[in-house]
Amino acid sequence: MILGIDEVGRGPWAGPLVVGAVVLGGAQIDGLTDSKKLSKKRREILYDEIYAKADAVGLGWVAADELDSVGMSQALVIATRRAVEQIRVPYQEIIIDGTINFLKDTGKGKYVTTLAKADLLIPGVSAASIVAKVARDRYMTEQGALYPEYGFKNNSGYGVAAHRAAIDKLGVTPLHRLSFAPLQRYAKDSPAVNRNPAPAQVGAATVTTRQVGNESESIAASYLQDLGHVLRERNWRTKWCEIDIVSECDGTLYFTEVKHRAKDDTGDGIAAITPKKLKQMQFAAKLYAMKYPNHDLRLAVVATTGADTTVTQYLELL
Repeated sequence: MILGIDEVGRGPWAGPLVVGAVVLGGAQIDGLTDSKKLSKKRREILYDEIYAKADAVGLGWVAADELDSVGMSQALVIATRRAVEQIRVPYQEIIIDGTINFLKDTGKGKYVTTLAKADLLIPGVSAASIVAKVARDRYMTEQGALYPEYGFKNNSGYGVAAHRAAIDKLGVTPLHRLSFAPLQRYAKDSPAVNRNPAPAQVGAATVTTRQVGNESESIAASYLQDLGHVLRERNWRTKWCEIDIVSECDGTLYFTEVKHRAKDDTGDGIAAITPKKLKQMQFAAKLYAMKYPNHDLRLAVVATTGADTTVTQYLELL
């Protein structure tokens, strides 16, 4: 059994770095290759097939602010380890696309083979490339709705001309990597910093609420990671339902709703989990978990408050 590993998102100016890890096992999936050589439609089809047929799939995420703090090299190590932590099936060999063993300082390092162009040659690595690419593209599409002027849906955060023009006009967002040379002038110690565009710049008052929601979810995700959770999904959506955060801890899948209140005196966000909302969460969790039949499931809610967004309560519901 081979555990294939590949990353996406090393070069964009904005958005997370994502590492995919896949054990195909005996699954036979036609058309696996480097995700960059596939159309978006074909990647989406293969993504669903990989999740349906592979023995295990893991995704490791490092957000822009964390990447800025630790640097690209360490971010690759962190994302790879987060992805591998989600793999709970046996495997005998690990193949990482490229020339660097990101697991060398762990007990798994001795099982690693690094191989340039492995995403073209090894099906498990191709699968890892595809799931990471699709997951990241979906995330950037969601962020594109929050920051429409930056064109994230189409450019995935890369520094194309229209994206650069938006930065020059509006400044940067929390998604931007300020450690990258073209954006370093926006770092906190620069007088030109504008890391959070004002609502009027972004386009509409409704965006303000969504920006706050996105920040709350990021804080909640970090809180869960501090509790030992490994993040699987952010803003997982279907046409029937959605889940703010999907994470895993000790073999249990957690489906967490994030609720924010601007002030403490406006009521606890947990009070917003009505019986109707709870049923919606249960439906979404069961739908998501169809791909993971051997996991226990748990619903949870994180309440946040304040302009600086702090976690006030975490509660496991079921």
